[in-house]
Amino acid sequence: MKTSADLVQDYLSAVEREASALPADRRQELLADLAEHVEVTRAERPDTAVGKVLAELGDPRTIAATALAEAGNGAAWASAPGGVRAPARRGKVHPLVPLLMLTLPFLLAAILPDVPAVQFCSTLFRVIGAVLLCTSVHWSSARKTAGVLLSAVLPTVAISIWIWSDADSSGDVPALLANLATLALLAGTAIWLWRVRRA
Repeated sequence: MKTSADLVQDYLSAVEREASALPADRRQELLADLAEHVEVTRAERPDTAVGKVLAELGDPRTIAATALAEAGNGAAWASAPGGVRAPARRGKVHPLVPLLMLTLPFLLAAILPDVPAVQFCSTLFRVIGAVLLCTSVHWSSARKTAGVLLSAVLPTVAISIWIWSDADSSGDVPALLANLATLALLAGTAIWLWRVRRA
């Protein structure tokens, strides 16, 4: 007769087999989350049979399919049968990193406009920030698109128009106002993205 530990191990092995298409680190994270869920549930309800706890989790194929779909579209949570939520896909980069990379380099470039190395690094960091934002699991596709448009594309277009026109030769006050407006746009976008991020 199989013990409770054997039943849990068989269940996790079935999930691992069904989720073999997942990257190894994501698959191990899924298994660890499921094992933790079983432990917590058994601690909270010690009279509940292990078989019932596993049945509440759902069929291993369904859990694996949910995890595979989640890995494909970046959804943070997906509901499995029985009302149990599948484990979240966690990002490897903290959500604050792309937001800071999109905002702070512009501030530095505005403070030191005559240093070419600062301008180059500012552009490079902002491009990396936009890429990190686009590949993050912390925002939906629509919010990523809005974030990139507001924090990277729109300021770059505005700066390019400013430089190509004769507006940059009109004095320091208009340039300061333009920089402050751009910085306000970047900061506002970063704050908005931070507030609407997924945990």
